[in-house]
Amino acid sequence: MNSLSTYLIISALLFSMGLMGILQRRNLIGMLISVELLLNAANLNFMAFNRFLAPDPVIGQIIALFVMGLAAAEAAIGLSIILALYRKMHSINIERAQRLKG
Repeated sequence: MNSLSTYLIISALLFSMGLMGILQRRNLIGMLISVELLLNAANLNFMAFNRFLAPDPVIGQIIALFVMGLAAAEAAIGLSIILALYRKMHSINIERAQRLKG
């Protein structure tokens, strides 16, 4: 049977992979996928704490669904920004996008 610590270790691994992906990637789509990993790690934490510690079993699920909705909106907005940058700069590399600062 799985315990709370098992879920927290898996969540910490997901979070660290997402954080390393954000710090090391120069590709905007790779960075967006890394942000999704961070959000999934947070969802796993919500569900694990809900399962093992919360008296009301619905609260963690509601929060996880809310975070999933935010992740979908973030992905849609992020992809539209990436598409606009690609049309303007003909690249999705973050160094080329920094030239737009002014």
